[in-house]
Amino acid sequence: MMSQKLAEFALSECHAPQTVRAVARLSLIDWMAVGIAGRGEPVAAVMHAFAHEEGGGEQAALIGGGRVPMRMAALVNGTISHALDYDDTHFAHIGHPSVGVIPAALAVAEGMGASGAEFQEAALIGMEAAIRFGVWLGRDHYQVGFHQTGTAGAVGACVAAGRLMQLSHDQMQTALGLVATRASGLKSQFGTMGKPFNAGLAASNGVESASLARLGMEARIDALEGSQGFGPTHHGAADQSAFDGLGDHWLFENVSHKFHACCHGLHAVLEAAAEIAPAPDEITAIRVGTHPRWLTVCNQPAPETGLGAKFSYATVLPMHFLGHDTARLDSFSDALCADPKVQALRDRVEVSGDDRLSEMQAQLEVDLRDGTTLTAFHDLDAPLPLEERSQKIAAKAAALLGKERFGLIKAVVEGQGAPVGLAAMLQ
Repeated sequence: MMSQKLAEFALSECHAPQTVRAVARLSLIDWMAVGIAGRGEPVAAVMHAFAHEEGGGEQAALIGGGRVPMRMAALVNGTISHALDYDDTHFAHIGHPSVGVIPAALAVAEGMGASGAEFQEAALIGMEAAIRFGVWLGRDHYQVGFHQTGTAGAVGACVAAGRLMQLSHDQMQTALGLVATRASGLKSQFGTMGKPFNAGLAASNGVESASLARLGMEARIDALEGSQGFGPTHHGAADQSAFDGLGDHWLFENVSHKFHACCHGLHAVLEAAAEIAPAPDEITAIRVGTHPRWLTVCNQPAPETGLGAKFSYATVLPMHFLGHDTARLDSFSDALCADPKVQALRDRVEVSGDDRLSEMQAQLEVDLRDGTTLTAFHDLDAPLPLEERSQKIAAKAAALLGKERFGLIKAVVEGQGAPVGLAAMLQ
């Protein structure tokens, strides 16, 4: 039974190689940098108001200040850390593993007094579980309109929270049964505050389900995969191979970190665009070839807001060619969408799906007035050495937080400091 495999993995000794643990630490640093940078976003104010209106025990810290119950901290921090859409993505299931799982793990680790090592292992195991469950669900689940960050992420958050709460095997299976009836998230929210809220829901649902199981709540333990369970009712493919090598082979190691402040579906074409340098005034046409699935995710033809621009091939390419830095948060604005120069180039962008391309690849063609055509191709799945990944994340985090603050966070993460120490840095 799939739920039994997940429960056993959730409570087993972690044998992840050092390279996998190193990537997980980089994701933790990246999550903290992006989350702290997002504390001034409008959705952060909404979530803080909601948390303080509801009140409760001061168990865990919020990004931006304050302390609330564990479940609320997971909800608020999960939402805020996805507000900028600048966090990591795993393409095996097209989801953002860190924002659904790390907020849950950190809140519970704080509340339960776990060590730094226990927290980091729980977060890694939870993120791996989210990815594996997402692969089990398959692409149809995503394509029909469910957001894996919210759905598979809730399972990963439940695994991480349950491990830190030291649930028994039976309690863990119960928690997974409960999270099956709680997991949620729709792609229709993309381009609105509802998208980061999906990440917060994942974290919150995971903590809530584990907490209820710990207190004695009962549930059907096969509710993820059984008759009328989550998979069968949410277009799940029930791909049993998703759990091959669980605990020995780590899919998380192939997580992709963002180095452009927009939807990850746009990154391959932006990397391709960096390989050519046409003068904007000379461009007559821009043709993008991408995997067909991205056409329903990040192909807004004429967004009017900075948030919408983060999901628009037709906007990010003109931004790039006009010299706007797509790695900067402030590049994506309502004013930029209204810029006549951006709009003029936007009208020359044509996007088409190409089944020959993977979800990690993009083909770019740019026609110039002199009749020449510039071409470029990029594959995000090309290996990125750990040292290069580390340098890129260090540069990104330092740019978001400042070198001094980044250095403090890096030291605590790499030293596996107590979760309360990391939480204190979320202010």
